[in-house]
Amino acid sequence: MSPQHEQSARPQPVVSQETEFFWTSGRDGRLRFQACTACEALVHPPQPVCRHCRSHDLALREVSGRATLIGFTVNHRFPFPGLPTPFVVAQVAVEEDPRVRLTTNVVDCAPEDLRIGLRMKAVFAQAGDTWLPLFRPAPDQPPPAELPPDDPLPERIGACVRPPVSPRRFEERAVISGAGASRLGRRLMVPPLELTVEACEKAVADAGLAFDDIDGLSTYPGGGAYGGFAEGGVTALESALGIRPVWHNGAGETFGPGGSIIAAMLAVAGGLARHVLCFRTVWEATYAELIRQGRIRPPQPAGPEGWFKPFGAVSPAIMLAMNAQRHMHRYGSTRETLGWIALNQRAGAALHPDAIYRDPLTMDDYLSARTITTPFGLYDCDVPCDGATAVVVSAAETAPDRPGPVIRIEAVGTQIVERPEWDQATLTHEPQVLGQAAHLWTRTALRPADVDVALLYDGFTFNCLSWLEALGFCGIGEARDFLDGGKNIARDGVIPLNPHGGQLSHGRTHGMGLLHEAVVQLRGEGGARQVAGARTAVVSSGGLTPGGVLLLRTDG
Repeated sequence: MSPQHEQSARPQPVVSQETEFFWTSGRDGRLRFQACTACEALVHPPQPVCRHCRSHDLALREVSGRATLIGFTVNHRFPFPGLPTPFVVAQVAVEEDPRVRLTTNVVDCAPEDLRIGLRMKAVFAQAGDTWLPLFRPAPDQPPPAELPPDDPLPERIGACVRPPVSPRRFEERAVISGAGASRLGRRLMVPPLELTVEACEKAVADAGLAFDDIDGLSTYPGGGAYGGFAEGGVTALESALGIRPVWHNGAGETFGPGGSIIAAMLAVAGGLARHVLCFRTVWEATYAELIRQGRIRPPQPAGPEGWFKPFGAVSPAIMLAMNAQRHMHRYGSTRETLGWIALNQRAGAALHPDAIYRDPLTMDDYLSARTITTPFGLYDCDVPCDGATAVVVSAAETAPDRPGPVIRIEAVGTQIVERPEWDQATLTHEPQVLGQAAHLWTRTALRPADVDVALLYDGFTFNCLSWLEALGFCGIGEARDFLDGGKNIARDGVIPLNPHGGQLSHGRTHGMGLLHEAVVQLRGEGGARQVAGARTAVVSSGGLTPGGVLLLRTDG
């Protein structure tokens, strides 16, 4: 199928003053980028300054249109106008500056003939008033090229981490004093704010407090058009409860769900509040059902804005699948490597009475499940559900007044080292994981061997693999051997991983459920799934968006 015909029904990208040159460049069949005249780097996406030398001397440069295929995924699950599934989403590195990558589609080549390192050539397809750069294999094919190096390399991320600015650590001035979770289920068909209130009531009571004691509210992602991923934020909860906080915080541009906790810690450490209620609610399953029934207006189709959505990359699964594929290419990990994570989470969920999926899962089940977007299958992906989680962050001096054991925050990891754009960041790991993990260990004398249980973000199996390597539970590129057989991450293994089932089997609570389970484990309240002697836990959240990580401990 010709690129022109393929694009007939595809939405055109949203064009701004800064991006118009790129999306209209193909009118004459030429690929153009913004370029720095000082250091000669290509600058993409367009910026007012060169990120490499910070020069403001920028111009447009025509390039050859040659590139190297550095990743691809065959999408079976997520439809997009003008692209009948299955279709290929790919990433290429531009020949003139391989630090610049384009998310694109491959044409004139069967998916089974693609391999990393192919030389590619740009062709253009018109979509309305824009021209989309697609790529086909070049007629001349020397031996496949290697993946371009990341900047910085995963093994050298630590050299980019800033040392602590002060020996006094704000973490010491905050504790987690209470935690609560609402009912959890598929299509509960209750208003999301009802779930939020339910979780908050439990967390406040668990801390031995009343709502009148709460003087701060903090949430992720806050109010806004988040559909099934929020209940309305601080404004909605304050309207329901009438807490009258002296401080509040709600933001999506933070360290994932853990960002609301870190903000609350800063608030109590700075004396702005004494008890901050942090909360997170998802109601994806009910939201989708209400749309299906026509009871609420469906969201607009995934927009063509941005640099990857015009090519059908409308889900994080598609973007992360290419990183997983590159890890397999460079380090030899396999689908079975990811499968051990899925099997481990299911074994934990079988011991949790509230988990969504509790039936046994075998490696054959995992490998034979329907494809989502290669190399991910059904069991590589987390489980949409309805539920809310809340914790109370209190000033450390209030700890003796709490009825139960408080959880200490030993350290946080938050530094952004990698490029923030999903398709310009680290090639072989989940973006926004490596820097934050390295930063964590600069703020504590503890080391990975001191951690008793890991609650690691698992929106996809590959998230967990990335965090395991980033945090040093195994070396960069060593996950294949470390995960083989699943023993090292089992409840009695080297580093017990997500003993409650994680998001893959317990349910997609978007990180806050991991924090709740960490509190349960450190209090020794995990029942059949309890990790023996757990005194230290690491909890990660986010990734792709700026991630964050917390190191927790008990006094016991």
